[in-house]
Amino acid sequence: MTASCRPRILLLIPRLGGGGAQRVTELLARHLSPQSYELHLGTILACSTETQTREEFPPWVTLHRLEARRVRAAAWPLLRLLRRLQPDLILCGMAYLNFLVLLLRPLLPRSVRIVVRQNGTVSAALAFGGQPFYTRLLYKLLYPRADRIVCQSRAMAEDLARMVRVPAARLAVLPNPIEIEAIRAVAAEASSTAASASIWSGAGPRLLAVGRLSGEKGFDLLLQALGAVRLRFPSIELAVAGAGEEEDRLRTQAKRLGLEDTVHFLGAVADPAALFPGIDLFVLASRHEGLPNALLEAAAAGLPLLSTPASGGIVELLQDRPGCWLAAQASAAALTAGLLAALGALEPRQRFPHPFIDAFDVECAVQAYADLIDSVLREPAR
Repeated sequence: MTASCRPRILLLIPRLGGGGAQRVTELLARHLSPQSYELHLGTILACSTETQTREEFPPWVTLHRLEARRVRAAAWPLLRLLRRLQPDLILCGMAYLNFLVLLLRPLLPRSVRIVVRQNGTVSAALAFGGQPFYTRLLYKLLYPRADRIVCQSRAMAEDLARMVRVPAARLAVLPNPIEIEAIRAVAAEASSTAASASIWSGAGPRLLAVGRLSGEKGFDLLLQALGAVRLRFPSIELAVAGAGEEEDRLRTQAKRLGLEDTVHFLGAVADPAALFPGIDLFVLASRHEGLPNALLEAAAAGLPLLSTPASGGIVELLQDRPGCWLAAQASAAALTAGLLAALGALEPRQRFPHPFIDAFDVECAVQAYADLIDSVLREPAR
């Protein structure tokens, strides 16, 4: 414990300004109590396009930039930081960064606690492929070293317990923090300007999809479905907010399907809430997921939601809810059916209260993380 009697907490992320998993950690850094904890935020990777700076965090959060080329190259710089800082607890939230921290655990004092966040359903991610053959082994060997593993839903925790055989006592289900009022304020401000309307060329219906352009996100399935749905809704348009390795292939697919004027690739968007005004339906087409912040943020703004059953947590959240539609599976045909059902039922620009989103409000969610941190710190060192 530090001399100030406040536990020293080190939050680790690959880089600032990343996807939903990294935004969760950044929100924790901004909202955890400085009276209760000495807060540090470490970034692993060098990134010339980082948009967030020291000024965007409260002065009581100390930033540490390791500037490594890749996560696995950061072992020695990270070990030096850990030995110099001597944190009481480390919290990290991306799979390969989790692996690295847990791999280093035998080199750290026994008093250091380690909490990792799991951002996806392990079995689905492994089944989808695209990961090194040894990933399953890393989960099984390293995750049992964690003091707690935070999951985003009960279904994810149950899957992890089966796949990795982690004792149930070391699994915790916590909500992702979402700045609900800030999201609604951004959407309200955008609705009073012409900025969000400048994307669109027709009357709609207008769809929005947000996420990294990678295979597991299912944008290829959504484009196939859109080609079929356009036969019934000829003025339909889709805005895709995100960047990634699949962008060129998706643009080629859109052109092949004759969707050049229907699909708008916006690239990475700093604040997707600015796009929410004028949207008729938010679509999540993922093949597998955890509980993505993009979906939660759309719910916070009251958008109608259509999702694939990409995780048990998504099904649990959306099933039988007003203004929410679940495709039967992650396929183009199921998305086509889901889109036709949702668009056939909705009024233009219809909104829904989505009361389930209140559990994710930043104040409530951050307090749940603080309770977990305090609980772990009270336990005897392993």
